[in-house]
Amino acid sequence: MLTPIDLAYRFLDIFFSGRDFDRLFDILADDLKFSGPFCEFTSAQEYVASIEVQPPIECTYQVLYVFEGASVVNLIYEFSKPETQAKISQLFEVKDGKIVTILLIFDSAQFA
Repeated sequence: MLTPIDLAYRFLDIFFSGRDFDRLFDILADDLKFSGPFCEFTSAQEYVASIEVQPPIECTYQVLYVFEGASVVNLIYEFSKPETQAKISQLFEVKDGKIVTILLIFDSAQFA
């Protein structure tokens, strides 16, 4: 079974690959709770469908800080795409080997 930090990094790797988002179903709980500045979702299906519509094309990340507890990981990273950069904090809560909660925090003004 993957550790919470392994799951968080796996999530980022799949997300930023910009393709094959169905792989996320291997690491996300069916009843995933996602909350971010622009949207909220209450299932992995809803979340994956949303990123398939608007995938992160030409986006990269560089992890700056990692904080972890027994079942929670917070990654703070520099997000980059051609027209903008932003520092992002993403908190992952893990239960039974799956990500059950994702809290995404960033200054949404940088994406206006």
